[in-house]
This record gives sequence, C-alpha cells and structure tokens, in this order.
Amino acid sequence: MSLPNLDMDALRTFLATQQLGSLNRAAERIGRSQSAVSQQMRKLEEQVGMPLFRRLGRGLALTESGELVLSYAHRILDLNDEVVRAVRGASIEGVVRFGLPGDFAESWLPKALGQFKKTHPGVRVEVAVERNGALLERLDRGELDLVLAMGYERRADAEHLATLPMTWIGPADADVVLSPGVPLDLALYHPPCFFRRAGISALDSANISWRLAYSTASLQSLWSGVAAGLGITLRTAAGLPPTLRRLGEKDGLPPLPSVELCLHTAPAEMPPALAQLKRAIVENAAANLIA
Repeated sequence: MSLPNLDMDALRTFLATQQLGSLNRAAERIGRSQSAVSQQMRKLEEQVGMPLFRRLGRGLALTESGELVLSYAHRILDLNDEVVRAVRGASIEGVVRFGLPGDFAESWLPKALGQFKKTHPGVRVEVAVERNGALLERLDRGELDLVLAMGYERRADAEHLATLPMTWIGPADADVVLSPGVPLDLALYHPPCFFRRAGISALDSANISWRLAYSTASLQSLWSGVAAGLGITLRTAAGLPPTLRRLGEKDGLPPLPSVELCLHTAPAEMPPALAQLKRAIVENAAANLIA
C-alpha cells in the first residue's frame, strides 16, 4: 500500500495552529478563513490516520501523534524551502557587504550566513564585525550594503527586527555584592556607547555609586574582563558566553531599558543578491529573536 504525500500547505498551517493555539488565530496569520484551516487540519489528520489536536480550555493542544508530526514538520518544511531556495538562488550572482555587531557574530547569524552560502553559491558575502556606530558610518560612506545594528532605530533607513531587553551581566561563578559606601566596579565600552550611557543612568537614578574599573573597545575583551571579575557590564543576552550570567534586581541592580535591533540598507536600488540576503536575515531573526 502506497503512503500518502503530506500536504505542504497543510503542514505550514499545522505549525501556525500549534504556535498560536487556535484555528481562528492561525487563519488570521495565514490569511485564510477558519473553515479553510479546519479543512486543512482534517485532511492532514486523514493523511496520518490520527488526531493531531485536542481541546484544552478555549484553545488547542497537541496529541501525542501531533507532537510526533510537529517534530517532522519542521524538518520537512525546512528541507522543502532549502531545495526551492537553492534552485532559485543558483542563478543569483553578486557581492554583498554585510556588517554586524559582535553580539551576533557567535550565535545564530553565522549559521544563517552559512546556509545562505549553500543556497546561493553565486553570491559572495563579505562580512564585517564592528561596533554598531562604526558599521553605520561605513554604510553611509558606501563601504557596506547591509548592516544589522542596535540602538539606531531613529535613522530613516532603519527596518525594525526585534526589541531586545538590556541586562546586567556578571561572572557565572561569582556573586555580585553591593556594599554601602563601596562603588560598584563596571566594565564598559569606550564612549560613545548607548549601553554605557544606559547603565550609568540607571545606577545614578538608583543612587548606586560606581567606578569604571575596565574599559575596552572589543566585545571579546569585555566578556573576558567580566568573566575575570574585574567588573560587571550590561548588554543584551544575545551571544552571552557560558562564563557569564545575567544579573538583575535580585542582585540589587536597577532595571534597564530595551534596545531596538534594526536592519539598515544602503539607499540605492537593491540588487537580487542583496534582497535575498536581507530576506534570509529577517527570517532567521524572526526564528531566533522574536517570541
């Protein structure tokens, strides 16, 4: 007996339904009627021969069979999308100069760039890892085509990707103790730095005395200084090394604001290679950063 071919559109709808917990919300997300979504789910259940959802209050939860299908659905759709992109991307050629801050240079972005290289073999991506402000200066000088940066959402070329909470950061193997009359040791970037400004402002507002114990222009150097116990710092949790941990109000530290993560593109006609890389970064940011 031949096995049925699972419907790709139904699998995508299945993932949306699982993520949102309701057929109605899934219908709104994918732009279809609730009856059409219900029909897709019935078809998928018929194909696998088992119910995929069960009622849980006013929402839906996966059955054991649904959990199993979910684990395969991600892989099936990822492989399907990889094939389509590889075929389409093979005909695209060009050079894209992409800049990103060190916060993302060791987390999800290198993997995304590696996948892009596989599916777009004719596109050469030149990557520059620098501070946010320096990257945007290079973009303005025409030295970069696309920049991922934090804290510059007011620029006209900013395309919002995510809002990231700032957090205090200290060594993973030691407690941070605030003592009356003893300044808090800080490890910070050289100015100008919006993280530096935000941290100092938060401490001053909370009447917590501080002193600059470690200053650097390198993110790796900053992480090393904090891990060595030379001072605490603040950043987002993106790319946080295992030698460090997040700190907060339980440690006696004041709350911090959030920072906006945006994509910035050179103000010129967007060639296909640049458009494809930008799309890949937006999709990966949604998968890795946006709840």
